[in-house]
Amino acid sequence: MLTHLVPGVARVTEVGRTRAAALPSPMLSGVTTDPELDGLAAVDLSDTPGLDRFYGVIPAGGVGTRLWPLSRAAAPKFLHDLTGSGQTLIRATYDRLAVLAGDRVMVVTGEAHEGAVREQLPDLASEDTVLEPEPKDSAAAIGLAAAILFERDPETIMGSFAADQVIGPVEEFQEAVAEAVATATTGKIVTIGIKPTHPATGFGYIRQGEALAVKGAPHAKGVAAFVEKPAEAVAQEYVASGEYLWNAGMFVAPVSLMLHHLAANEPELHAGVVQIAKAWGTDAQAETMARVWPGLKKTAVDYAVAEPAAAAGDVAVIPGGFTWDDVGDFAAIARLNPAKRASGITVIGETPRVYSSKASGVVVTDTARVIALIGVEDIVVVDTPDALLVTTTEHAQSVKQAVESLKAHGDDDVL
Repeated sequence: MLTHLVPGVARVTEVGRTRAAALPSPMLSGVTTDPELDGLAAVDLSDTPGLDRFYGVIPAGGVGTRLWPLSRAAAPKFLHDLTGSGQTLIRATYDRLAVLAGDRVMVVTGEAHEGAVREQLPDLASEDTVLEPEPKDSAAAIGLAAAILFERDPETIMGSFAADQVIGPVEEFQEAVAEAVATATTGKIVTIGIKPTHPATGFGYIRQGEALAVKGAPHAKGVAAFVEKPAEAVAQEYVASGEYLWNAGMFVAPVSLMLHHLAANEPELHAGVVQIAKAWGTDAQAETMARVWPGLKKTAVDYAVAEPAAAAGDVAVIPGGFTWDDVGDFAAIARLNPAKRASGITVIGETPRVYSSKASGVVVTDTARVIALIGVEDIVVVDTPDALLVTTTEHAQSVKQAVESLKAHGDDDVL
């Protein structure tokens, strides 16, 4: 007998707009509907050293190719609600930081996403909306944010947090960020590492060093080393040792120190972002960005700043006890949206017509087409008007190869 599945999680359309029937109107006005966020303003972190000069930075780039065809160049994953919270990922990121930073939040994103980002974040100041003419990886994006903030106030402490991560409980995240800010005031670049729950091979790791004596940061430690994504056997050793944390790409630091290490390791990239920053807010801003940005080197902030700074003894880490997911594939969506016990299927969509019998997995649908699943386990079905993906949660990481193949064959219209 086939079982009808009720609608699951709403999602954002491909132009980045929220359909009124799917998401509650408070989200559009910038008011959170997530109960985890309600009341967090009451958490007293006001005595945290450096918090009065803290500025949140949200790099919002990357297509999320392992979530194709849901996530595409025109509608990357940070513009979708993938958790059923009623918020897109970028909105949730902004709200987490606003409790600590107030209106001191900057977003770095692509020019193509300006309208969607402004709709999701109506309180974001225009001078804090940094639009990239083309993607250049995290070193350029974070470096430019640091340079702009340095021009405004050299004493600023910035915190960079990707737009497409799922974190909870939010209060524990904010306490970790507060400790990172306090540690940054001592002249450190601070990363927040995630306590591993399993021997993951898809993340880099951070080897913790000695404990640091920092007022307002009782959990601060030095960073002995950043290590690349390990083989499974090595990852098992890392987890068993208790010395390693997942590298989630979160960095809190004095902007002056970030720029110091960028200048030391990537002097041309540093010179470029400083040139753009000096023109920021002037009549020369657009011309300078258009002229300088395309020539900047593509590289990750880990290579350009974090790893060399760690070797110089300038990096600390705060262990984060909160849960963290980078929503890297459809298996992650299945984890974040547990299926109803009776059905075994997680359904994401506004008007799904999904039927199942003795089946499990996840279905993402953006069409009115009927989808029937019979006798299949751990299946992933993503149905959009112009593309259909069928795989399993086990092979969810391989979606990226399909995207690369489509691109190689010139099928850019579906990417």
